[in-house]
Amino acid sequence: MRKKRYILKFPAQSGDKPLSYHLVKDYDIRINILKAEVWPGKTGSLLLELEGTAENLKKGIAWLEANQVTCEPIDKKIRWNHQQCINCGNCTAVCFSGALTMDSNWELTFNPEKCIVCELCVPACPLNLFEIDFRE
Repeated sequence: MRKKRYILKFPAQSGDKPLSYHLVKDYDIRINILKAEVWPGKTGSLLLELEGTAENLKKGIAWLEANQVTCEPIDKKIRWNHQQCINCGNCTAVCFSGALTMDSNWELTFNPEKCIVCELCVPACPLNLFEIDFRE
């Protein structure tokens, strides 16, 4: 079993389809919703942690994309300019998911698989080195 986090973007007309039901029932994928911004009749975004076999995850993602849902791994939607980082640690103070930590050499490390896209790191960084693409 593998766990993988994805940001899903839904078109406005997808609200009438039981997408999560099909992932669970047809592809045996466990779903953990970490963040959601979904409005009836409008586009929406979800941060999901999906758990299943590699094959089932691949099939489930393909099925979502065939239903006009954009699926991108979380690490493609979050950017951190680590070359300009001064390792001040401000962002670690607000990162309650543990995605941003200081290593034993007091250098900042980022683990996108722990990120829940709370976006608290964005205003915490004095150099504005974080960019998050969650919404349209």
